Amino acid sequence: MALLEIREYGKDDVLLKVCKPVKILTPRLKTLIGDMFDTMYDADGVGLAAPQVGVLRRICVIDVGEGPVTLINPEVLETSGEQTGSEGCLSVPGKTGMVTRPNYAKVKALNEDMEEIIVEGEGLMARALLHEIDHLDGHIYTEKVEGELYDVEDFLEETEEE
Repeated sequence: MALLEIREYGKDDVLLKVCKPVKILTPRLKTLIGDMFDTMYDADGVGLAAPQVGVLRRICVIDVGEGPVTLINPEVLETSGEQTGSEGCLSVPGKTGMVTRPNYAKVKALNEDMEEIIVEGEGLMARALLHEIDHLDGHIYTEKVEGELYDVEDFLEETEEE
């Protein structure tokens, strides 16, 4: 597997484009999924969407510590509740901001075998699902930040003092 270049917000407009659905999972796309997981783990992320590595396809990978999840052509079926917390992104390195999102999300997608799956999550999993699906629609979490973005180091120091 290979590590891919993570595109950065403000430097690459691929992050602002809407991705195309996957109709056939080609060997090249299967390799891409494996490379996306390797890239995400190497960067200490919990999610990565295809446009973040320059590919305009509706694919994202997530692992919030409950095991790897591949989502192809994901659609949000249901959300509920509310959570506000610090959110960051591998495409906005070194920054974090406070974002309010639903606390629960239910998503329909295809897995790596092109079989329909339903993925549900609360807390961090809900946040990751919705964050990555936003990427597929050309949106970045900074659009939802309440207040300003902080340097991750400054944010960590502030929360340790509380």
